[in-house]
Amino acid sequence: MAVPSWLERLRAASKTALVQDGKRKIHYLFEDGKEMAEEYDVKTSELVSRKWREKNTLGGSGKWQVEVGEPTSPLLGALESEFIKESSSNPVFMRKDTLSSFQWRIRNLPYPKEVYSVSMEKEQRCCVIRTTNKKYYKKFSIPDLDRYQLPLDAAALSFIHTNNTLIITYQKPKEILAAEQQLQKELKKIKAANSGDGDCKTQ
Repeated sequence: MAVPSWLERLRAASKTALVQDGKRKIHYLFEDGKEMAEEYDVKTSELVSRKWREKNTLGGSGKWQVEVGEPTSPLLGALESEFIKESSSNPVFMRKDTLSSFQWRIRNLPYPKEVYSVSMEKEQRCCVIRTTNKKYYKKFSIPDLDRYQLPLDAAALSFIHTNNTLIITYQKPKEILAAEQQLQKELKKIKAANSGDGDCKTQ
C-alpha cells in the first residue's frame, strides 16, 4: 500500500518544533538533504504554510519554494514598493488549505464566474483553469496526491468566484485525511521549543 511510504519518510526525517506567534512550526530534514518547513495554527491544527528547500549544485542551501501559503516577494526595500505598485492588479495565485480540503485562491480576477472553467487532466496529473475571454490560464498540480500516489478525482473539484477572487477547492481523499490525523498526533508529541535555540528531534 502506497500511503505509509510518505508517512514513513516523514517519520524518518529529523524534526525540530517551535511554537511562535500562535503557530507550531515544524522543520523536517530528510535523508536526501531536502528540507521542508510547515506552520500549523496552534488552535485549529490547520496548515498555514509549507515550504521546500533543496541543496543547490554547489552543495549550499537553495531558495525556499512555497507550496502552501502566501508567496514570498522576490524583491526588497524601495524596489519592492515599486514592484508591488506595478503588479498590484496582476492575478496572485496561492494555496490555502482547510482541514478537509486543498484550496487555491487567485486574487485580482474581476471577470464573472461564467467566464471560468476548471478541469482536470488525469494523464498529466494536473488541474487547468481557463477563461472564455482568454485573459487567464493556469495549470497546477496537487503534490499531496502525487506523494500519496492517489488518483485525481474530478468529482472532488469545485470552484466559486467572490470579491474578485477565484477559489478552487479539492476535497481531500479519506486516505489523506486519515494520514494527516495520524501525523498531527505524532507532531504534537515533539517537545516544542519557544525560541529558536531548541533542537528537539523525534526518536
